Amino acid sequence: MNYSISNKNSEPAYIQLYRQLVRDISEGIYHYGDKLPSKRIIAEETGVSVITVEHALTLLNEEGYAESRQRSGVFVTYKDEDSVSGGGDKEEFDFDYTGSQKSDIHLRVGDFPFSVLAKTMRKVILDYGEKLLVKSPNQGCPELREEICRYLARSRHLHIRPEQVIVGSGAEYLYGLIVQMFGNDVVYGLESPSYSRIFEVYNSMGAKCDFLKMTLGGIDSGALLKTKAKILHVTPFNSYPSGATADISKKREYLKWARENDAILIEDNYDSELTVSRKAEDPLYSMDKESRVIYLNTFSRTIAPSMRIGYMVLPPGMLKLFDEKLGFYSCTVPIFDQYVLAELIKSGDFERHINRVRRNRRKNL
Repeated sequence: MNYSISNKNSEPAYIQLYRQLVRDISEGIYHYGDKLPSKRIIAEETGVSVITVEHALTLLNEEGYAESRQRSGVFVTYKDEDSVSGGGDKEEFDFDYTGSQKSDIHLRVGDFPFSVLAKTMRKVILDYGEKLLVKSPNQGCPELREEICRYLARSRHLHIRPEQVIVGSGAEYLYGLIVQMFGNDVVYGLESPSYSRIFEVYNSMGAKCDFLKMTLGGIDSGALLKTKAKILHVTPFNSYPSGATADISKKREYLKWARENDAILIEDNYDSELTVSRKAEDPLYSMDKESRVIYLNTFSRTIAPSMRIGYMVLPPGMLKLFDEKLGFYSCTVPIFDQYVLAELIKSGDFERHINRVRRNRRKNL
């Protein structure tokens, strides 16, 4: 091992160790099925506590790089690109889905502090004044798009520009923009089961949909190989209603499939901020090297169901296509709501709320 923990690094020791373990696993120093060194050996060689090592190994488990086996140790479960397809999927779900059922997500009213929200609204009214009467730019106000960029850089290591961010009134509206951008003469692949509104929006716009069987770890590899889809809509974290989460190997399989089939991935990252993991999930967008992923998320789950603000992040190469086909659309989110959300992110209130919810969830496990 050649791991070092620096006190000058702003990242916690367990994150530094986690990143070095991931590097060795992804570069093939540890192969699929290999046993990692014991917690005690890693602790002795790095000069950190066994608890710190346990935190790092827990992250490896949560991300799908490794698996802890009782009284046996920790074994690598990450597969490289040459072995990500076929045969290794987890248990399948025992039901059929055609897209016709009327399931919905039962969102509870978020515990975002109303006093903070009210204070922020008053501040926006005082600070912006008559600017609140000005029409929003079509893609969303610059203040919000810039704050979303900064937030994604901090929380997801996504380094994007404001012009890549499209703001709209919720996920369903953004699904509709996607169909209008790519057309309804291509096949859209959907998780089966998945949130019914995804199919309902695509179907209402005349798009052809192929339902791909889900396993506990994401879309079944066999179904992915057979589909004729050119647009694949996936929910890598906590897919509804199955609760399936794609691990790092499955995410790489999605990216490989998109590359080999000249296809596009729609990464619907619903609920991902509220993970109980001490490290937020790495999105497909951050792993994508070929501009094939559109990242999509909303604030209805993290703040309140009434907060009808969503956004999607387009790869730079798709900006011209979006502008030509959809650039004429006015933004569907009121300018006041955009300024309020921008201020919540800028002040840190939004992230403090996210961190508080995640801590409470961990305590209740």
